[in-house]
Amino acid sequence: MSGITNIPGYKAGTWTIDPTHSEVGFSIRHIMISKVKGTFDSFEATFVTGENPLDSTVSASATVASINTNEANRDGHLRTGDFFDAETYPTINFVSTGVREEKGDFLVDGDLTIKGVTKPVTFDFEFGGFAVDPYGNYKAGATAKAQVEREDFGLTYNAALETGGFLLGDKVTITLELQAVLKQD
Repeated sequence: MSGITNIPGYKAGTWTIDPTHSEVGFSIRHIMISKVKGTFDSFEATFVTGENPLDSTVSASATVASINTNEANRDGHLRTGDFFDAETYPTINFVSTGVREEKGDFLVDGDLTIKGVTKPVTFDFEFGGFAVDPYGNYKAGATAKAQVEREDFGLTYNAALETGGFLLGDKVTITLELQAVLKQD
């Protein structure tokens, strides 16, 4: 077995996300000079780890109405039909289609659905490790990152700037800071 499939502390089983120790975040270029970051404050995920880590699966969702960029007016606009249309499409969903190792990196391929549009996406997955918390729960930590083209998902709103360029960039970076707990039998 390679280093990625022989992970110290690894256990097969079903894991659920610990939302108090996890974050679903994103960033996008704004007015071409900086990045705006945000989170989805309500989300859930289940990981099923196989005996071989490459046989693992994940399913996850984030509640669109929980979007938080620390600016109430912008958050309200993001919930409208100009962007996510939270009333019609209340969740963003991810379902893995495979896990693989490439050049020593752990990659999770899957289908991401935003605003009713499903596209393949690959998350770079970095294990943080495993530990037992003070309450006896066995936990795993990881960071996952992916970049998507927002227009591929029907998120086409933009505005031209007087100085040239556009209000919003095309690429959105998704960053997941994850802590999950192994379900006890």
